[in-house]
Amino acid sequence: MNNRLWSGVRSMAVVAGGVALVAGCATAQVGRDFSYGEFAARAKQGETTRAEVEEWLGAPAGRGLVLEADGSRNDQWTYYHGSAKLPSGSDTRFKLLQVKFNAAGKLLSYTWSGEAGAPTDEKK
Repeated sequence: MNNRLWSGVRSMAVVAGGVALVAGCATAQVGRDFSYGEFAARAKQGETTRAEVEEWLGAPAGRGLVLEADGSRNDQWTYYHGSAKLPSGSDTRFKLLQVKFNAAGKLLSYTWSGEAGAPTDEKK
């Protein structure tokens, strides 16, 4: 594609994006979507490995460290996804999954926060 044509295509995309934003049709998204229900159905405390979690959910958005009250340190992976209609911010949705691994790389625990009506792990 030549430079003039490519420049025109980019300009049209910017105009179309602006029109959608003004019309209130645009949706802003952060993070990458994932299925908490599928994760919770498969995850087994003390058995599930880092590699399995990454296979199911993909690479985490963040990797960190948790210093526990007893002084132990555990790895923590963070997954999140959020969306909202612009410019009003209506229909806002956000979900967060934090997965903690022990020193052996096995699932220690996880924390879920998300949309009302999302599946819960009723086994525990």
